[in-house]
Amino acid sequence: MIIIGITGTLGAGKGTIVEKLKKSGFKHYSVRDFLVEQIRQRGLEVNRDSMRELANELREKNGADYIVECLVGRAMAHGDDCVIESIRNPKEVETLRRIRNFHLFSVDADIRKRYDRIRLRKSSTDNVDFETFVENEKKEMSSDNESGQNLSACMALADFSFNNDNGIEDLDRQVEDALKRIEKKMRPSWDEYFMDLANAASKRATCDRGRSGCVIVKDRQVLVTGYVGSPRGLAHCDDVGHLFRKMINDDGSISTHCVRTVHAEQNAICQAARRGIALDGATLYCRMTPCRTCAMLIINCGISRVVCQMKYHAGAESEEMLRQAGIQLEFFCDQVLKYDKQ
Repeated sequence: MIIIGITGTLGAGKGTIVEKLKKSGFKHYSVRDFLVEQIRQRGLEVNRDSMRELANELREKNGADYIVECLVGRAMAHGDDCVIESIRNPKEVETLRRIRNFHLFSVDADIRKRYDRIRLRKSSTDNVDFETFVENEKKEMSSDNESGQNLSACMALADFSFNNDNGIEDLDRQVEDALKRIEKKMRPSWDEYFMDLANAASKRATCDRGRSGCVIVKDRQVLVTGYVGSPRGLAHCDDVGHLFRKMINDDGSISTHCVRTVHAEQNAICQAARRGIALDGATLYCRMTPCRTCAMLIINCGISRVVCQMKYHAGAESEEMLRQAGIQLEFFCDQVLKYDKQ
């Protein structure tokens, strides 16, 4: 899984890069779209001032990387290569750096050319005169508040920087060159390879509350796979809807879970039992921290190592159980990501 973040000045071509990446199979997640959702829910007018003010408010209240954490949670729930548009705070870059195969793109262009471009696209946030455009950019380029927008700092952290003075074809060529360089360096490790297989298995899942998959491996050989789905012969969530139960999380909070399905880890372990495959000393790959029930099965079946793509926000008890049992637990991303399902 590749995650590309995009930062850059107003009207420089971030959207053009997104369209290029979408044609290459990347799924698009936008900070701007996230903010527009929130603004409309509050019944406010969508403009650059309201977007900047809401973004700063959310970052101050929940952490400077909150918005990106939500978008990464959405992206990892799907497991596809993705592009996150409009990175505007250095803390967001810091969070994304914790994820394997993250790359930051930056794009800039002559300010007059950028202004002419935004006038042509005629969006509600771009209907301003040149002086207002320049003033808006000054507000977003730097900030003394660590929760504020700081484009210049983000652009300085970019892995690949593009200039868009010469039109779309030239920008496409620059992006294509960057993708080739990324691909050239990206022969996956064994852990990445098997996690990709777990993500592939997740595409068979039949509950949209969390399409997760699992692969169990020993001596670099796949033993069994599993994915979220109802027990044999029973109706699937995708066909008849979810079966909800309220559950108490590790921190005492209450959340709603779908209990119609068998988890991916449970299904994989059941497959091994049905086929007489011993799992002693095996490694299990899965999307998020296993739940308590899955953790107990993992312990009892002899698995010695668990590799997760990300931490589950309510998985502290399971983590402790696995560690007490002497099971090696590793994460591709060790940050507890805020899973904001969309």
